Amino acid sequence: MNILMSGLEHTLAPIDLREQLSFTKLQTAEMLRKIFAVPHVNGCVLISTCNRTELYLCCSEELNPGALLCQAAGAEYNAYQDFFVTRSGKQAVEHLMEVAAGLRSRIWGEDQILTQVKDAIALARKEQTTNSVLETLFRSAVSAGKEIRSKVRLTAVPTSAASMAVALLQQKLGSLQGKKALIIGNGEMARLSATLLLQTGCDVSITLRTYRHGETIVPAGCGVVPYDERFSHMDGRDILISATTSPHYTVTVERLAALSHCPATLVDLAIPRDIQPEANQLHGVCLYNVDDLGSFLKNRTISPQVRDILQSHMENFYRWLNYKDCMTSVDSLKQAIVNRLLTAKELNQELTEAELIELAVNKTVDLLVTGLAERINSEHLVKCENKIRLHTTDRPVIS
Repeated sequence: MNILMSGLEHTLAPIDLREQLSFTKLQTAEMLRKIFAVPHVNGCVLISTCNRTELYLCCSEELNPGALLCQAAGAEYNAYQDFFVTRSGKQAVEHLMEVAAGLRSRIWGEDQILTQVKDAIALARKEQTTNSVLETLFRSAVSAGKEIRSKVRLTAVPTSAASMAVALLQQKLGSLQGKKALIIGNGEMARLSATLLLQTGCDVSITLRTYRHGETIVPAGCGVVPYDERFSHMDGRDILISATTSPHYTVTVERLAALSHCPATLVDLAIPRDIQPEANQLHGVCLYNVDDLGSFLKNRTISPQVRDILQSHMENFYRWLNYKDCMTSVDSLKQAIVNRLLTAKELNQELTEAELIELAVNKTVDLLVTGLAERINSEHLVKCENKIRLHTTDRPVIS
């Protein structure tokens, strides 16, 4: 069984290509179903975030995950093949471990990616496109990410796109005290942005499409604006941040140009992008997107402690995988030994029960030892004997 992955990363692919292979939850589910239907695919998981799209496969033959993803999405693979990074086996396993730990993110050590990895395997499980290998691999990666975050301080800089956006605003605008901001969206990223801006003394409002008591979360101290009225409330604001999962622009150049006082600073935290890129050409307007946040990041050295944690979880995964592979062969091994013993019984029709048991044991042990001659030693055999003796203590002996 092969483990393969292809990833479209922020370090290689420009944003205009990445956003074409960035999917909502419903779209991701559709991609999973299409890819799982491909012959020789035994399991698939798709991670789609603002900075990466990665397809993980467990398959019985060598396949091209990037080409499969493009085919499912109706995209031309030739336009993407230079930007996909494909890994297999241990390289794919190690990569996922590092992704979950935040070591492959634009924002070094970011926290959100761990949730995104968990959500990816949960969605694949719901769509019934995963299998035991991918389930265990993703569980191991999440465990590694959690352990690293609990034991190691990766960086002293902010570790989310929202916190990096606020840091960017402070760098460009200075103090945000008294500034007026509108945030489009009510997901995790938007709410975190609102909370962080409120902490700087900024006057913040956030859009809502609908409000359900007990379900909709609005950060304390944050104003609320109906989504459909966003442009009228945008007029006169200093800052506009958009962070939705919309497949279309939430902010267009035409609507911005029609404002009496357009926000001077726009931050687009979405992929696909929320704010029409040409907004940057409006007089007095500066537009930043997720690719502009990485300039804050330095020092990406993986410490020995982090590397040891990753290695430990990789070893545990491969120990499980080896055991699984061995157990897969057990049934056929049993049948092969039974067939040999049945043949021996036919040649020795007059054997007593005790003699038959002795013959079965002797033949089985001889076959196993011969087959594993290059992998076992006397120490292994002694351990095996001790375990057998332990489990047969005080049990009646057949005579």
